[in-house]
Amino acid sequence: MASFFLLLALIASLSPIIAAAGNFYRDVDVSWGDGRGKILNNGQLLTLSLDKTSGSGFQTKNEYLFGNFDMQIKLVPGNSAGTVTAYYLSSQGPTHDEIDFEFLGNLSGDPYILHTNVFTQGKGNREQQFYLWFDPRADFHTYSVLWNPKQIIISVDGTPIRVFNNRESIGLPYPKNQPMRLYSSLWDAEDWATRGGLVKTDWTKAPFTASFKNFNANACVVASGSSSCKSSSSNNAWMYQEMDSASMKKLRWVQKNYMIYNYCTDVKRFPQGLPPECSAN
Repeated sequence: MASFFLLLALIASLSPIIAAAGNFYRDVDVSWGDGRGKILNNGQLLTLSLDKTSGSGFQTKNEYLFGNFDMQIKLVPGNSAGTVTAYYLSSQGPTHDEIDFEFLGNLSGDPYILHTNVFTQGKGNREQQFYLWFDPRADFHTYSVLWNPKQIIISVDGTPIRVFNNRESIGLPYPKNQPMRLYSSLWDAEDWATRGGLVKTDWTKAPFTASFKNFNANACVVASGSSSCKSSSSNNAWMYQEMDSASMKKLRWVQKNYMIYNYCTDVKRFPQGLPPECSAN
């Protein structure tokens, strides 16, 4: 507990670097896909495409240690079965930390599944899955991660769907030391993505395309082991943000009506007992 308060005291002297919204030329590198990832409209739009040969992906130029991240995404329209659009923060190495959105495609007319996971020190297995209360193929929607020393809040259009709390006080690891980049990719996962792999990718519908705009990172950038945060700014309210009663009400609404899988209730998967953060939360 003492280390947690020491961390808060350190962060109190920091302010984030605020990235102006939405210029992909400045903010990201298209990291793979041999031309299938494209930056368009003077940096205001990015598209990722998938065909039978390859998918594509991008990553932020910067690494971050805590931040509030927003991206507007329009998912693959029509029959997207077998495809996965991933949007996540991750560090590197065998003990990496990671905060995941994965959108699992489906047949036309059937809902996408939003698959979320949190890795700490290389350990994941914390899946929660949701249907969405809108069609994510029809228009852009905002997908957000707020990551501060106390909790991780995953939100859709400003509505929290998942919270992962810092429980270091009872010996559970929490992502706080490893800088992370933001990544996104569109790739083929027909062996598992749709109905456990029963529905395969229909390659006659290729190329599949997902679109991105309005990336915003209100965050502390880390380079060469040092934070670029400066002192004496009021722009870091997110660093101390917690769920209030209105946010908790929205979270409960989503989890009651749209959650379709929660590892914290899967007693068959964990016959020796549910993970300790489940009871802590």
